[in-house]
Amino acid sequence: MATVNVGMLGYGFMGKAHSNAFRQVRHFFPGKLAPRMRVICGTHHQKLQQAALQYGWEETETDWRKVVERKDIDIIDICTPNHLHAEQAIAAAAAGKHIICEKPLANSASEARQVVQAVECAGVKHMVMFNYRRVPAIAYARQFVEAGRLGRIHRYRGAYLQDWIVDPALPLSWRMQKQYAGSGALGDIGSHAVDLALYLNGGIESVAGLLTTFIQERQTESGPGEVTVDDDAAFLARFRNGSVGVFEASRFATGRRNANTFEIHGRDGSLRFDLERLNELEWYDRTGSPEDRGFRTIRVLEKTHPYAGAWWPVGHILGWEHTFVHAVHDFLTCLETGAMPAPGFQDGLAVQVVLEAVQESARSGAWRTI
Repeated sequence: MATVNVGMLGYGFMGKAHSNAFRQVRHFFPGKLAPRMRVICGTHHQKLQQAALQYGWEETETDWRKVVERKDIDIIDICTPNHLHAEQAIAAAAAGKHIICEKPLANSASEARQVVQAVECAGVKHMVMFNYRRVPAIAYARQFVEAGRLGRIHRYRGAYLQDWIVDPALPLSWRMQKQYAGSGALGDIGSHAVDLALYLNGGIESVAGLLTTFIQERQTESGPGEVTVDDDAAFLARFRNGSVGVFEASRFATGRRNANTFEIHGRDGSLRFDLERLNELEWYDRTGSPEDRGFRTIRVLEKTHPYAGAWWPVGHILGWEHTFVHAVHDFLTCLETGAMPAPGFQDGLAVQVVLEAVQESARSGAWRTI
């Protein structure tokens, strides 16, 4: 089995998730290429050393440019704060590296277009880590839609709700500052809701948005600091297939720890999913006998379901971390076959264009065309 050397930029929450995926992928999914966790990069030396030891990386580096320029690195995995994504991805493409990038691809549509241009000119493989596409139940839902089992789609509802910043005593972090994060709940978790909508229901043609910041200031080590992003985002959408959409993204939904949900309502049936019940997909079939109608729960754990057969015996549940393993497996498979991974950077751009239109709509109070 040939090896491909990976250089990871960033060692935080996402660095931990991605590292686990690189470690586990070949234990469960066969393939011709095995990832070698060559070097991990970060700016805080002590934390970096701890991460390398805990996650299983061979070397450390504090200058990301040196990682990108290394001749022995094949894949650059970008897990840094949002404002660094575009610059690092463009540099990696110029160095001829294949790239995995955490969402969002960039902090603006303009930056995202530059990243897309860079990877297209370089001819490298690229993927945005919208990992929820790799939930078996969501991949199975895509099969329902593609097979036409819902009939004409009338309505899509996507919501991603959390509550981790509802406490006003929580200190200011980079995720609450526009210069680093680009946006708040909208880009942080709303980007996942938008990507799933594009994946399951096709393109969005117009939006009307509302953004709200509930806590304007939070404490820093040097005193009060301004929160410059949204705490809560909501928007309406019109899809190109004629359906309508309702979207919510909030980090102030008290009691909702990680509720990424969608509902798709069609003429012939409906689908419903909640990440907090990750192994289940709810299906309503309108084509059957009226007295038998009602949502039924499909446990997406059969060996014939997407990804599930590579893991445990039937009925043994999977978790959130498995989605990253699935994504890394698909990325490595594309390196083997020459296919382009999905979602690629063009998909990341498509999400960013929608997010930017929502922001513009919220400022103007008017619908915005995509």
